Amino acid sequence: MNKPRYLPIGIQTFEKIRVDNAVYVDKTQFIEELTHYKCPYFLSRPRRFGKSLFLSTLRSYFEGRKDLFEGLAISKTETEWKKYPVFYFDFNVGDFTTEEDFRNSLSKKLSGYEEIYGFHGGENFADRFSDLLKAAHEQTGLQAVVLVDEYDKPLLNAIDDPALVDTFRKILKSFYGVLKGEDAHLQFIFITGVTRFDKVSIFSDLNNLNDISLSEKYSAICGISQEELEENFVPEIENMAEKNGYTKEECIARLKKNYDGYHFSKILNNDIYNPFSLLKAFSDLSFGSYWFSTGTPTFLTKMMLDMSFDYKSLEEGIDVDSRSLEEYRLNATEPVPLLYQTGYLTIKNYEKDFDSYTIGVPNEEVKFGMYKRLLPLYLGYPTDDKKIEIVNFQKALRDGKVQEFMERINNIFAAAPKQTNQKQYELNCQAFIWLIFKLMGEFVLCEVQNGKGRSDAVVWQKDAIYIFEFKMDGTAQEAMEQINSKDYPIAYKNDGRKIVKIGVNYSSTEKQLTEWVIE
Repeated sequence: MNKPRYLPIGIQTFEKIRVDNAVYVDKTQFIEELTHYKCPYFLSRPRRFGKSLFLSTLRSYFEGRKDLFEGLAISKTETEWKKYPVFYFDFNVGDFTTEEDFRNSLSKKLSGYEEIYGFHGGENFADRFSDLLKAAHEQTGLQAVVLVDEYDKPLLNAIDDPALVDTFRKILKSFYGVLKGEDAHLQFIFITGVTRFDKVSIFSDLNNLNDISLSEKYSAICGISQEELEENFVPEIENMAEKNGYTKEECIARLKKNYDGYHFSKILNNDIYNPFSLLKAFSDLSFGSYWFSTGTPTFLTKMMLDMSFDYKSLEEGIDVDSRSLEEYRLNATEPVPLLYQTGYLTIKNYEKDFDSYTIGVPNEEVKFGMYKRLLPLYLGYPTDDKKIEIVNFQKALRDGKVQEFMERINNIFAAAPKQTNQKQYELNCQAFIWLIFKLMGEFVLCEVQNGKGRSDAVVWQKDAIYIFEFKMDGTAQEAMEQINSKDYPIAYKNDGRKIVKIGVNYSSTEKQLTEWVIE
């Protein structure tokens, strides 16, 4: 097994990666293209996707740190290496739960630069920023560079408080408005964020802002492409394959299934891997679920529940027009654009004739992470409730314990918090059962076309195939009769494994499974 290399997991500083000789996927070829045009840029990418690292790379470049770029693509073309005054605003840091918190944070950032340039302004953020840009230009003889990381973090943190969001928006609009007025003192502007909501209003004065979020040219500016994976991570792939009993090709296929599948342009010729998950998998030598463990915004799943989101469409694909996908309003009633911008959905297809997209779940890690997050919420359980452990369901069917499997589901229904909206509760119960089967893994299919109809779920195990049919306020026998009359088992008659049929009835008044029949 190859000696493990230093993987920069969670490290977002270009200088640290280069000084510590960590593995680095060269993205500097994009810098030459970006700096060729003197215009402000905006880039939207999901969290944990390398935005901060790319911004840090830009910072080192504009600070003239030639030593850090030795051997990289841009070292072959750059000859000047000027040291520009760089203003770097990182909104990753801070909770921003009150207006005071936000004002103190922004004031502290400006004060740091006022110390550097010996200039101390008043209380108005816009005036202080404007004076700083002028002072930096005058003192250095070079125009300033402004880099803003996660501009929308304050807005996302306050999304449940519309008044606070509006306050933050007004402050930021005035602050960023300076960039238009002080164009003569600016060399380069690059702004990143997760979402593009309210981009028009916050940056309305910056009307020449170049949004490259859906540009084919920059689709791989963050994340890791297939080519980059196979060129930069050969030792890690080999180690992972050896540890898990795979060939190199099988290991790459599993990595692709788990962490690849993102598209950031209308042209779908370049799949992008989630870099954070990929590095964690290499570090652990395990195909785990890492992206969700770093924190899923609760407002997203709450929005999906409140709006009766079609959970099945996550896999089937959702058609949206380009305008709704590319912008998002805080008062919107549709979660799909925000699910796309935050990385839970990605582009699957583009229809030029209709200027519309089909979007869906990018990979297995996101799909099962989303399902796991949603599962307890449908019945009113907290997300960390230990009553709902999918592995217990998997073990029960693996061991042929159908009775135990059904009792586990019933116990969860019986202990669930009561819900007053009966119709919504019934829909939630259906969703809960569907998600249980989906979370059981790759050997489970829901709503399977068999014989003359569509069975609710089919589970393949080593020694048996389980066919489930559920009824609401009917009888278990009716469910069983449907399995038999529609001849669901016919598709598996030559499989060789035992076929087990389970007819189930759920009572909406008793709020539990009242009976089931096993044949």
